Amino acid sequence: MYVAKCKHGENFQEGSIVPFADFHISPCAAVLHYGQGLYEGLKAYRTEDGRIIIFRPDQNGLRLQAGADRLCMPYPSVDQFVSAIKQVVLANKKWIPPPGKGTLYIRPILFGSGPILGSFPVPEYTFLVFACPVGRYHKDNSGLNLKIEDKVRRAFPSGTGGVKSITNYCPVWKTLAEAKAQGFSDVLFLDAATGKNVEELFASNIFIVKGNVVSTPQISGTILPGVTRKSIIELTRDFGYKVEERVIPVEDLLDSEEVFCTGTAAIVTTIASVTFKDKKSSFKTGEKSLAAKLFATLTDIQMGRVEDTKGWTVEIDRSHQG
Repeated sequence: MYVAKCKHGENFQEGSIVPFADFHISPCAAVLHYGQGLYEGLKAYRTEDGRIIIFRPDQNGLRLQAGADRLCMPYPSVDQFVSAIKQVVLANKKWIPPPGKGTLYIRPILFGSGPILGSFPVPEYTFLVFACPVGRYHKDNSGLNLKIEDKVRRAFPSGTGGVKSITNYCPVWKTLAEAKAQGFSDVLFLDAATGKNVEELFASNIFIVKGNVVSTPQISGTILPGVTRKSIIELTRDFGYKVEERVIPVEDLLDSEEVFCTGTAAIVTTIASVTFKDKKSSFKTGEKSLAAKLFATLTDIQMGRVEDTKGWTVEIDRSHQG
């Protein structure tokens, strides 16, 4: 894993690769008491011809910076971020699954590691990157069955829903667990201001399709600006669809022809049905769906099966693979 530390008032310097292991942290660390922490997520892919590719790491680096600014933390430059990702991938290249068998999931984290109790500023910050092999996040190829949560909200205006704060996730674990116990795949959350508009799933963005128009909730501070979301918007426009980033009332979702979600883990996953207040609505699925076409196109780029004309992929230099 990669570890770099930074004192208050200073900038992050080059870190180092060390064996993956537990590390010591003060019981007074800011991350433990005040939740001052962020994480990112991206993947490394092994191609059919033996190359190793990562997908748009600069976008994760920029998002980390935005989140760090929101949580009052210093942050590595985008170049430092991408360099750390490359170093971790190379150090763990034997764990990258063969093509089609999975990917190497990379988890960068940035947090207040220095001791603080009732005062400010935090004396030290840690930027750490580790990785592990993973398979498909959603294994049900027939599509997800979502529950629209009409009581609990994931994020609120002026909060941290628009950044990958570690505080965004466990508050809705209970809601997710209850939905899964009822047989649902995931939860779709509504906006806190009105409770009438869809926002996102537990850890992925949502898209709806009606005719030649594809819509996704606009970035407004409560929705995470997903890297996959951004890529899918561009690919969808390439396919000739009109893409709208807008407020999406629940009624528009229920009236749509097709629904899918996107994310680093989800990639592009079809949503087969949505249940809202005990009423179930079903949507188009299968190989002829837009979601299936987008999944194939995106993964072809990520896996190096087609030429990357967009400059999204970064190949780990073979000369450094050892």
